[in-house]
Amino acid sequence: VYFDNAGGSQVLKSVVDSVSNYLLSSNVQLGASYEIARQSTKLFDEGCNAVAEYVNASPEEVVIGPSTTQLFRNLSLSLYEHVTPDSEIIISKLDHEANIASWVQLAEWRKCKIVWWDSPNRHNPQLDTEILKKLLTPKTRLVTCTHTSNILGTINDVKAIAATVHTIPGALLCVDAVAYAPHRAVDVRDWGVDFYSFSWYKVYGPHIASLYASKEAQKSMITLGHFFKSKDSLENLLGLAAANYELTASIPEVCKYLQDVPWDQIAVHEEALQKILIDYLNSKPDLYQIWGQPFADKEKRVPVISFTVKGKSSKDIVDAIEAKSDFACRWGAFYSNRLCEEVMGLDPVDGVVRVSLVHYNTEDEIKGYVKVLDEVVSP
Repeated sequence: VYFDNAGGSQVLKSVVDSVSNYLLSSNVQLGASYEIARQSTKLFDEGCNAVAEYVNASPEEVVIGPSTTQLFRNLSLSLYEHVTPDSEIIISKLDHEANIASWVQLAEWRKCKIVWWDSPNRHNPQLDTEILKKLLTPKTRLVTCTHTSNILGTINDVKAIAATVHTIPGALLCVDAVAYAPHRAVDVRDWGVDFYSFSWYKVYGPHIASLYASKEAQKSMITLGHFFKSKDSLENLLGLAAANYELTASIPEVCKYLQDVPWDQIAVHEEALQKILIDYLNSKPDLYQIWGQPFADKEKRVPVISFTVKGKSSKDIVDAIEAKSDFACRWGAFYSNRLCEEVMGLDPVDGVVRVSLVHYNTEDEIKGYVKVLDEVVSP
């Protein structure tokens, strides 16, 4: 029973078929004039266009790459001239390291100041715009944060964050949406973000990622591409020919599926799923500590539920669950080591027990998990 969906969701059969069909019938280099190459190019372009339409952007504002981590690294290189030695970069500590490491490295290279965006609430850390306002200065050139923590499951108001960041002329906002995208629709234009990235293998698709950069934000970037390539698209600026052809061509299948799955119904269903586990954990406060919002509210959180058991290691709990059931959850820090250790005060290795659900999980499954968990922790 798959309860590790924040690590990667199950893949649609239509995606598997698309990848297979591409490799069997159109596996040639793009851009040539012969018929199969034209077909292959068309399929690839349709994949890129599907990404743009899905996030509500133009095709020139999206690029596809192997992972969100890699795309952020490429982005950081392209922003080298945007950040100067007297600049300041505000980095959220509630993030996966994918949206931290590149910016720490950029600050080191440019010898500029890092300002950490923290939370005073250890058990339920949140990205507060009132705190952000106090961190912003005329020297702020970049703010980075998560839309939803891959440990806490808390939904951050990126529209409000973007509006706050943009009170500083020249300041840009970069958002990691990997833990958000499987649960809600994406609309980068409405939110006003400058950069926005997530991985499609978390959204029932192939192991590939996409990055959005607004046309305005692209003016602050330098190209990583060949000198003879135009600079009129994000693909030319950052792509580096890293978009896998057959995987890109399968993305329209993911988008077709998501068009037929009402997001509001998904949110209601996922709220019911997480309520079962959260209510159980809350019923035994002397035994469990919930990390993040301690209640099931679809407006506040997605069904990524993390907890610790008092007096027991997270690893031992998961090992015991696996020994007596087929429930596949995980333990650890999940690359959010700074959040676990510096904000939550936990061992960054043992971390938390994380149960991450999506809409194909059922209430009976989570009830079964609660039963096994209760048996494991009961004296």
